[in-house]
Amino acid sequence: MDLLVTNGIVLTMNKNMEIIENGAVLVHNNKIAGLGKKEDFFGHNANQVIDARGGIIMPGLINTHTHAAMTLFRGLADDMPLMTWLNEHIFPAESRLTQSQVYTGAMLACAEMILSGTTCFCDMYLFEDEVARAASDSGMRAVTGEVLYDFPSPSYGELKKGFEYVEKMIEKWKDHPLVTIAVEPHSTYICAPDLLKKASTLAEKHSIPLVIHVAETKNEKQIIMEKYKKSPVAFLKSLGVLGPNLVACHSVHLSEADIGLLKTNNVKVAHCPESNMKLASGVAPVPEMIRQGICVGIGTDGCASNNDLDLFLEMGTAAKLHKVFSRNPEVISAETAVKMATINGAAVLGLEKITGSLESGKNADIIVVDTSSPHMVPMYNPLSHLVYSATGNDVATVIINGKIIMHQRQILTMDLQKVIAAVNAVAREIQIRDSDQGFKIKDKAY
Repeated sequence: MDLLVTNGIVLTMNKNMEIIENGAVLVHNNKIAGLGKKEDFFGHNANQVIDARGGIIMPGLINTHTHAAMTLFRGLADDMPLMTWLNEHIFPAESRLTQSQVYTGAMLACAEMILSGTTCFCDMYLFEDEVARAASDSGMRAVTGEVLYDFPSPSYGELKKGFEYVEKMIEKWKDHPLVTIAVEPHSTYICAPDLLKKASTLAEKHSIPLVIHVAETKNEKQIIMEKYKKSPVAFLKSLGVLGPNLVACHSVHLSEADIGLLKTNNVKVAHCPESNMKLASGVAPVPEMIRQGICVGIGTDGCASNNDLDLFLEMGTAAKLHKVFSRNPEVISAETAVKMATINGAAVLGLEKITGSLESGKNADIIVVDTSSPHMVPMYNPLSHLVYSATGNDVATVIINGKIIMHQRQILTMDLQKVIAAVNAVAREIQIRDSDQGFKIKDKAY
């Protein structure tokens, strides 16, 4: 089956950052078969043709860190520090989650991401096999991993069962065209050294990503310094965990020595500016990491700490946050922000050979951005428009692995209204909890 996406500005995001005016992309089965001027494809009898109507044809966005099913807790506990948020609200709420509820929340997250142009996401959560199933059912590319703690999980119980759960996921999804499994210990402050080393060994054995929260807050850094006399990054180094497959999420409170360790060990970083701002965690030294050659992608974190999954908004926040923090308007350019959300995001997850840019032979993960709305006119620089003008609502079409997942703002792989109704049903269950569970919702969540 051939699919032709034509009559648009093609942002390839390839090594040379090639832009093709009045361009087109040809897809054969699930691969990109060719790119060029639209007239190069005149007379080509594609089975399906999508007219971009002068919009932007570009790689789908890549969310390098989120907790998809936390859509269920959107607005549950706002305006408080991370540890209070986690220990008094989120962990108690999660203790009663079921696998069917996680699937429901993950389906809503997939819908939200598809509607805002994300074609691939990296997820850490409970009952993660259900998140993988939601990604597969909705047609999204995903890197998924069960969160591992030192304490019993509502999903698998004792830690031993957690590693068994992960290994079963690795076996179950190993040949799937869209789903990749990762090993995902929660953090240095919730995971003991033996857990972290075992997780690292398992990830290395299967050549898959190792994903962990690192140095997200000052409090976390203080805990690790007091306990191990090392920073979180140096602590991970001492365990032999730092390496090219490690995705260090957040990475806010880093010293120069920490940044040096990340660079030397080719560690990848998932930057989540809006979550870090909302929880007042701080500002990650992203410009310095990028200057030193560390690969940095963008993540939204979960909907309970953001509260959306729109990577267009996240790109704009990333660019503007670092400008104002450094008082340097050039520090994170629009081009850099788009790279972080596309090809660099793919590299963070080890997927740069198959996605993240529009190049012949790569998997066809493509979005079309409508540029006809008033806030997108006129357009002198498409990269700037994507970062400073566009939102996820401007995405008209989403193609993942060569399949049209959304067209003209209509998702084709799920009944969105049924998904929304199911989430609202779960929200009604969550709404009233005993006060001894650590939280109480005063207002309706729907």
